[in-house]
Amino acid sequence: MKKITLLFIVLYCFTILTAFGTNPKDYGPHKVYLFAYATEKDKGHNGLHFAWSNDKKNWFAIGPEHSFLKCDYGRWGAEKRMLNPFLFKDNAGIYHCLWSVNERDNVLAHAASTDLVNWNRQTYVPVMKGGNVENITVSANNGSYVINFTSNGKPYNTTTADFKKYTDTKSSATAAAAKGTVIIEGESHIGTITEVDYSVVENLVKTVQSVKYKNEHNKTSPESDAKMFAGLKSLQAKITVDASQSKKISNLLTGVFFEDINYAADGGLYAELIQNRDFEYALSDKESKDKNWNHTTAWTGTFKLDSVNGIHANNAHYAIIKNNTVSNTGFDGIALKAGDKYDLSVFAKGAAFTVKLKDATGIILAQANIKPGTLWKKYSAILKPGKTVTDAVLEISTTGETAIDMVSLFPQKTYKGRKNGLRADLAETVANLHPRFMRFPGGCVAHGDGIDNIYRWKNTIGSLESRKPMRNLWGYHQSMGLGYFEYFQYCEDMDAEPVPVLAAGVPCQNSGVGGAGQQFGIPMEHMDEYVQDVLDLIEYANGSVTTTWGKKRAEAGHPKPFNLKYIGIGNEDLITDVFEERYTMIVNAVRKQYPDIKVIGTVGPFFEGSDYREGWAIADKLNLPLVDEHYYEQPGWFINNQNFYDSYDRSKAKVYLGEYASWGNTMYNALAEALYLTGVERNGDVVSMASYAPMLARENHTQWNPDLIYFNGSEVKPTVNYYVQQLYGNNPGDSYLQSFVKLSDNSEVNKRLGISVVTDAATGDLIIKIANVLPVSVMPEIALQNITAKGAATYTVFAEKPDSKTGKPVTTSIPSQQALSKELPPYSFTVIRFKTK
Repeated sequence: MKKITLLFIVLYCFTILTAFGTNPKDYGPHKVYLFAYATEKDKGHNGLHFAWSNDKKNWFAIGPEHSFLKCDYGRWGAEKRMLNPFLFKDNAGIYHCLWSVNERDNVLAHAASTDLVNWNRQTYVPVMKGGNVENITVSANNGSYVINFTSNGKPYNTTTADFKKYTDTKSSATAAAAKGTVIIEGESHIGTITEVDYSVVENLVKTVQSVKYKNEHNKTSPESDAKMFAGLKSLQAKITVDASQSKKISNLLTGVFFEDINYAADGGLYAELIQNRDFEYALSDKESKDKNWNHTTAWTGTFKLDSVNGIHANNAHYAIIKNNTVSNTGFDGIALKAGDKYDLSVFAKGAAFTVKLKDATGIILAQANIKPGTLWKKYSAILKPGKTVTDAVLEISTTGETAIDMVSLFPQKTYKGRKNGLRADLAETVANLHPRFMRFPGGCVAHGDGIDNIYRWKNTIGSLESRKPMRNLWGYHQSMGLGYFEYFQYCEDMDAEPVPVLAAGVPCQNSGVGGAGQQFGIPMEHMDEYVQDVLDLIEYANGSVTTTWGKKRAEAGHPKPFNLKYIGIGNEDLITDVFEERYTMIVNAVRKQYPDIKVIGTVGPFFEGSDYREGWAIADKLNLPLVDEHYYEQPGWFINNQNFYDSYDRSKAKVYLGEYASWGNTMYNALAEALYLTGVERNGDVVSMASYAPMLARENHTQWNPDLIYFNGSEVKPTVNYYVQQLYGNNPGDSYLQSFVKLSDNSEVNKRLGISVVTDAATGDLIIKIANVLPVSVMPEIALQNITAKGAATYTVFAEKPDSKTGKPVTTSIPSQQALSKELPPYSFTVIRFKTK
């Protein structure tokens, strides 16, 4: 294995030296030509590319598949495009790239870089009215820059000093200068040619090769393991735990993140069994404009809709049934348990009607008769089915004319018995993770698709009929029955810190409604009102009953404050001037009025890139206590990056790892996460909180995979990833003990055994977590220094085949000394816990 690794390194270094037309003998300081262009394939959304040449005739592509700068303007994927980029270097040595974002918008895009690899934040400025920006060129003019371009075939220009503010666009007497055309690998491309030092090309080449190497190195799997570790035998591991070398770590490390994605709320955690209970589903809920998704979705039978004199302005639509029967199928059928009681409620007026629960064969399981009056009123009944089914329907019949709205069916057995509560089995499965906090109501859902879709917490409290439903960013409907009161209550019931996340005055960076991407934030003249909404939320959570919003909380049934300590502002935002201006307003206002509230910042959707760097820069400038990091990666990334937080500056903001997961729900993925978390726990002095994401997914209704817990109407199906999270949640600590491992002289073998040792002051327990992501067993020899194991150990082992998607940890009680030397199975996660006092 040593020879193979050495050969790979030699070949890798030689590849860097000889790649893209370069030979070792060519090394030396000299000038070359750099060509910057965007590919036209895939409609030009592939980003900024480079090629280089000594003579402007023979051009060598620098990783043609690699984009050095990608445009963030527009919606997901193919709508994020870059057309006609113009690259130049200013007198200070800064590179600037300007480009057109598409063929229709009047936007001029800009970004700058010192090395062509790391780019700063992007700006997008409208510079034309009624026309697109094309054929961009730039020239310097007395400390400013003249931007020439064409629009609808006519030449124009504008001037700027900072690429943020531009003078009024004027017609130009001459067209923009022509760009260069070169042939690269047989294809013709248009772009800009800049003379640079050859060292610039070297850096670009090394960047591409580094990315390729990391990508290949992260493509681990059970199959690649079989080749990498062929011939490897069982190993001996000498592990020393030194209690004299300890440090305090966060006691809030393991939590959960709830986002209303994959039908996680309606049809999921929220226990309501009737779908579209308020007849407010709309065609606009669906981005695809599904004609079958409308006010009648989930309802069958003959009825008409009306919106005149409804029960509330926020819930205008209702159904009128005349001498007929209508049925609701719930969410893929209504799941009922024999003997359980279900609370039926409905707003109605008009003729008497009958409500029945029927199974798929038409057998009546329970029924109630209701005689409404002539005005809207809420009516209730208790239904007790005599049969367990998963596909029942609710049927409403009348022999006259009856108007109905807010048709609701709730199990009385909700989590903790709460009214308007949560589905018990699903809520308990989450609670069994023993989360120390819960982030809600989402990531992208919080800042929404366009300004009008930003999640407003005030629309989610109060009586159910007065709550304002809205389109879900993920392409369905949010009834808001599960609102901020219910979220706070759930956190309290689980003994978890509430961590609400609010938009930073801008919508999702991938928005398609009301603009392209995140570029159109809440107008500044309306930001004071939005900032007040944020402050009012804190008052709602923590204010006394004598305050305006504390009183509303008390009226909802909770006079005691919820003791909110954290609030997240922003989520995976594109870090732009639009964002920073609004974000800073919110942060400063919260700090001024509520200095004890810890504001959690945002640093983009990845662990690298401009949003990450710019987000951290803002966090440093504002001296934020916490920032929210996100990343979803291959299992190999988690295996290869266990030291990710080792070098973080302890004097700066702490980290909330708000969203992370490896791509898959196999044991291999779960173990990669378990291994990585040993490093997170080791760095628990800088990582304060961490939560896997997404958490919940209804089968056949998922917008994102993988997820932690899958479910249908009657079953909850935790994944193997879930059990890793549970083992961490059930075995937290508040002090980390230094440990030393001697396993092998092979680095690839060594990185596959992760260990974390913590103590819990409340119980006096010492907890050892060991992740073995090797295809062979490991025989540990654990020596404890300055600490003594007492009594029996609780020994939990989670071992399955790496491609398995099922299985559970097994816990036994064995003597402590035996636990310290018990063989660790291949592909396993082991937790050893015992008393030390």
